[in-house]
Amino acid sequence: MNQIQHVLDSADCLYSMTEINAAIEQMASTLTLQYADVNPLLLCVMNGSVITAGHLLPKLPFLLELDYIHASRYGDKTVGGELTWHHKPLTVMQDRDVLLIEDIYDEGITLQTLREYCERAGAKTVKCVTLIEKLHDNKVGTPPEFVGLTVPNRYVFGFGMDYRGYWRNAPGIYAVKEDE
Repeated sequence: MNQIQHVLDSADCLYSMTEINAAIEQMASTLTLQYADVNPLLLCVMNGSVITAGHLLPKLPFLLELDYIHASRYGDKTVGGELTWHHKPLTVMQDRDVLLIEDIYDEGITLQTLREYCERAGAKTVKCVTLIEKLHDNKVGTPPEFVGLTVPNRYVFGFGMDYRGYWRNAPGIYAVKEDE
């Protein structure tokens, strides 16, 4: 546990709660303009985006439905592996405008799989809102249509994103020290 505590204590804070809240406000304004008359289905991508969804949803003043989807390539590791499905949405997606709420857009492998799943389920449109986009050139698939903040190509955690299963509750977005 001391090593996990050390990771937070030595991490670089990339974004404070004030900066995160401003980004979420901006995303909410944009989403309201595009989705206010659509009654979209929002899918919270678990576990990482639960905090982003919790902050974003009260700022969306229009009819919507919420469900969740859970597939992971990480588990408690810091490197992605094979995709494992934990839960598929129960809400019917046929002819719906679906908006995936993600915590981070890194390589795009999970997002691509989730988009394809929603399309096969009959969604009319599938778009993604993500709080964080990691800046690097090793990406696949369609990037998120709505991005709140960007981070350098470092391992980040906090505000829903974890470090080895911990620090999802960190009040900000942090990057692990490069030498950790």
